Amino acid sequence: MSFNKQDIYKALETITAPGEGKSLVENENIDNVVVFGEEVVVDVTISNPTLQAKKKVEVEISKAIHEHVNQKLDVKVNVKVEVEPKENPNQIRGKEIPNIKNIIAVASGKGGVGKSTITSNVAVSLAKMGFKVGVLDADVYGPSQHLMFDVEQEKPLATNVNGRSKMKPVENYGVKLLSLGFFTSPNQAVIWRGPMASKALKQLIFDADWGELDFLLIDLPPGTGDVHLSIVQAVPINGAVVVSTPQNIALADAKKGVAMFQQESINVPVLGIVENMAYFTPEELPDNKYYIFGQGGAKDLAEDIETSFLGEIPLVQSIREAGDVGHPVALQENTPLSNAFEGVTKEMVSQLLKRNANLPPTEVVRITTMSGCSTK
Repeated sequence: MSFNKQDIYKALETITAPGEGKSLVENENIDNVVVFGEEVVVDVTISNPTLQAKKKVEVEISKAIHEHVNQKLDVKVNVKVEVEPKENPNQIRGKEIPNIKNIIAVASGKGGVGKSTITSNVAVSLAKMGFKVGVLDADVYGPSQHLMFDVEQEKPLATNVNGRSKMKPVENYGVKLLSLGFFTSPNQAVIWRGPMASKALKQLIFDADWGELDFLLIDLPPGTGDVHLSIVQAVPINGAVVVSTPQNIALADAKKGVAMFQQESINVPVLGIVENMAYFTPEELPDNKYYIFGQGGAKDLAEDIETSFLGEIPLVQSIREAGDVGHPVALQENTPLSNAFEGVTKEMVSQLLKRNANLPPTEVVRITTMSGCSTK
């Protein structure tokens, strides 16, 4: 009786893997084949957990080897079942956006914690590190990024891309920017329902010529509402950064912001928490720290919810003044404030690298159920 392993594999190529449409060999279901004289042992893994599927594979393997190799062989089949995790039934995934490598949402559960300040300074810090950076101001009802980048009077120009007219983002300090603030009067209130706000955001995202970007930062509005759902439905967010002050009230809302991204139907990794206004340092006493809003609250929250603490930013008058005149303090060179933002940015990038190494790419999410989402 003369045969070898290759003969066994050829016989197994005639068997279709359960529910796959490919042969056991082509689908890489065969783990091992061992030959001992007239005995053949086949180790096979299938994804169908039913007893019927297991028995069918055993019978078909024995039958194929007997028919195509030798009728007298003693065939033993070891079947192992590995069921692939089912995709979330509340979530439909789409494709990544070409030319944008990483999309990071910057959020806060509560308004007034300095989320937009953090976004602008992190964007500038990334640009100083040599990255190609864009900022999308998704705070539809209170846009501010055009002010923080000192481009209030600018307007996005039209550009032709592959026969289509697109918006060219305004650029300053090495950062590309689009904001609804470019299209509304400073005295004009934006009174839009959710669907209209969502449509405006999608235009800013998809009707724009962002070019090649290493990072697109999305400055989200406070809370957990329509805009947030629209963003995760529209773009594949790699991770979220949550901003909070140390105050208990702000931390309670920040926790809700984190919970939103961790919802089963959203499932966006939270890269970490930034503690803004961590302490007050008077200009005349640069070594003194006064913990006006409490101490270490955001750091403790990060530990409680098992996410990373990205760093703390002090409550310093010059940060506010720099933002008001459209010149983020991160533009400074080797000052305590620019170093603080650089430290937060480096930690964010570090967590993003870990996230990209350990998790599959986040893709577009379409909410197919409102389970867990309040309609009030």
